[in-house]
Amino acid sequence: MSWEFLLTALVVCLAPGIGVVYTLSVALGQGLGAGIWAALGCTVATLVHLGVALVGLAAVLHSSAVLFQAIRYAGVAYLLWMAWGTLRGTGGLQVKPAAAQPISRLVGRGIMLNLLNPKLPMFFIAFLPQFMAPTDGPMVMAELGAAFAALTFATFVGYAALAATGRQTVLSRPQVMAWLRRAFAASFAALGVRLALEHA
Repeated sequence: MSWEFLLTALVVCLAPGIGVVYTLSVALGQGLGAGIWAALGCTVATLVHLGVALVGLAAVLHSSAVLFQAIRYAGVAYLLWMAWGTLRGTGGLQVKPAAAQPISRLVGRGIMLNLLNPKLPMFFIAFLPQFMAPTDGPMVMAELGAAFAALTFATFVGYAALAATGRQTVLSRPQVMAWLRRAFAASFAALGVRLALEHA
């Protein structure tokens, strides 16, 4: 495993996306512990997509426009639903002091968000082989994928820690909370629109 792979994977993990937005919003609303569980859910979904790539289903998904579109639009609908719930201040994505959500719900939402992202199996198929030799087999791909998942979890926990550090300052200012809620809602909506407009 090269430093080039680790550095590239870290840059990919740091880029704000669905998992980052979800983890930040949960950590702001419910604290570091909840943010860590949210990060775990997103990471579990990443491992599921890795498994899909390893058994070759990503290639099938890539070759089936209908299947790809179905998954993509399910993801779009879920993101828009999350945006609406966040904007209204309902559900588990409240940017305000919130009662602790069950761990199963925090993890489940993270899993669902990333499972409905059809780009992840494509990412593994397109990204990981760039750091593999022609003679490398599935085991090397699994090792690279596991390293990517570990970096994803560590990065998301870092985001959660940053959000939790400034949580009390944010939560003590209603105007800041209102703008953050709108920002998270807009982020989910923008991610959904971008996913809808991307070509398969």
